Amino acid sequence: MKEILSLNEISINDEDKFKEECGVFGIFSPDKNLDVASLTYYGLYALQHRGEESAGIVYSDGDTLICEKAMGLVCDVFNEKQLSAMKGHSAIGHVRYSTTGGSELKNAQPLLSKFKLGDIAIAHNGNLVNADVIRELLEDCGHIFQTSIDSEVILNLIARGAKKGVERAVVDAIQAIKGSYAIVMLTKEKLIGVRDQNGIRPLCIGTIDNSYVLASESCALDAVGADFLRDVKPGEIVIIDETGLTSINFAEKTKNAICSFEYIYFARPDSTIDGINVYASRVLAGEQLSREAPVDADMVIGVPDSGMAAAIGYSKVSGIPFGMGLIKNRYVGRTFISPTQELRERAVSVKLNALKINVEGKRVILIDDSIVRGTTSKKLVEILKKAGAKEVHFRVCSPIVQYPCYFGIDTPYRDGLIGADGDVEKIREDIGADSLAYLSMEGLIKSLGHSEFCFGCFKGTYPVSAPFESDKDRLER
Repeated sequence: MKEILSLNEISINDEDKFKEECGVFGIFSPDKNLDVASLTYYGLYALQHRGEESAGIVYSDGDTLICEKAMGLVCDVFNEKQLSAMKGHSAIGHVRYSTTGGSELKNAQPLLSKFKLGDIAIAHNGNLVNADVIRELLEDCGHIFQTSIDSEVILNLIARGAKKGVERAVVDAIQAIKGSYAIVMLTKEKLIGVRDQNGIRPLCIGTIDNSYVLASESCALDAVGADFLRDVKPGEIVIIDETGLTSINFAEKTKNAICSFEYIYFARPDSTIDGINVYASRVLAGEQLSREAPVDADMVIGVPDSGMAAAIGYSKVSGIPFGMGLIKNRYVGRTFISPTQELRERAVSVKLNALKINVEGKRVILIDDSIVRGTTSKKLVEILKKAGAKEVHFRVCSPIVQYPCYFGIDTPYRDGLIGADGDVEKIREDIGADSLAYLSMEGLIKSLGHSEFCFGCFKGTYPVSAPFESDKDRLER
């Protein structure tokens, strides 16, 4: 039997990784026999990696919208009895990690409201950089907000234009907001999808016979047996009803600038986003990293799970054998449930173990997707060396993270980023590695195939004007 170093358990601070944003899902079916609630459940289950704080579904029975949501994982929020009672022809769902608005039930999505044009529900992935300004203007006009999330800002903007009809109201509302967003909305008769004019957040369309599905990632389409149709274009609104799918382009000038971290870390490897397969891009990143930063070693290992594909690519080009060096405990509960910092730290103390039999006496190349604060990287080096690794050479399959993100990813302030000053040698000393190298920006672009991405966290330039640092408190609050 292989020996797993049980004493070398690692305490990982979840803040040492960029936090997943949110995941959205929607389905509209003219076929009254299609179980839209169960399909939405399985779609959200496939998107669980994008948000694990809360989950919710709103469905339409043709006359009204009904909402079911709670804090927790999809499988904890919904059960078979609930789903069997959710009868309807359309639904939207949401899994959430909070970037704006606190982690509490009132901020869980989808949000459901009643306006002059009838019931409307919204689920949103992303972040509006002008949400506070719009909220203050709406409050001055007498609007009352029940939550602290920017999705409610969009709902209230739609309410202002209710007399124009839902489609015109949605177009007007979307033209007023600024930032990143992939949105699904539901009325009793329509499913609506929206993607921001830079395409920062992903959203795709699938079909099940004559029914339509919207999802953050294509893996959710696969999970419900839907055929991939296409990605929603930057600056596009898609309206789905009994007559089929209608497209509206709300922005004259669009430029695709999807978040590069979707491919580096966030998305599931079995997803394809804007024509680029996530797994393939990670393998290519590892191959390029091997060319840029070779080192003499005995074994290449990856940090589970997002570093594994890149490690395979690094091994392929370098000729150094790929092996398992770290074992992930997949049954550790989510740490946000724990009420204190001390309990949170204990809760994550068994996430990763070193596989001593594989690394003892070896010179190891450790591949990870990124380094944010550096605390996890330091622990990884420590446990590998304690397991007997002679050398640990750290390789990162993305450039140095030097700047925060304002578009729906929870990142530290810049002074909390270990790479803020770009000093690789200092980072190497801090994490205790024998050597350290990052993938270059040119290498990342090669692995992705083109340069039309948001590289804000690497370069400090953003497709949408970022708020001033003094405004970030308000955005995160």
